Amino acid sequence: QVQLVESGGGLVQAGGSLRLSCAASGRTFSRYAMGWFRQAPGKEREFVAAISWSGGNTYYADSVKGRFTISRDNAKNTVYLQMNSLKPEDTAVYYCAATRTLGSGTYYVPSFEYDYWGPGTQVTVSS
Repeated sequence: QVQLVESGGGLVQAGGSLRLSCAASGRTFSRYAMGWFRQAPGKEREFVAAISWSGGNTYYADSVKGRFTISRDNAKNTVYLQMNSLKPEDTAVYYCAATRTLGSGTYYVPSFEYDYWGPGTQVTVSS
């Protein structure tokens, strides 16, 4: 079992930056691939970024590529999402997700691949 709690959301002006954190419980965090997703009002949840449990492989949605960076610190049981050059269309509730994997370089994109989810943190970007 893994419990996830996101933090770091808030209100920021367009062009600004935020760093989201996702703290995970459990001693085997380092064996979980992690992902960030977001859901805007009236829209479906969408993939944002993913990282393998080794941290060596990452993958991004086209909409955030070059602006967002996913990283992790396995010693702190935490995954991060650094968001730069924020746009109003980035406004959403952001969720982190985890799934256990045997492959150190494996990451996942579809939401159904993830077994554990945090409650989410609101990010609002004003124009």
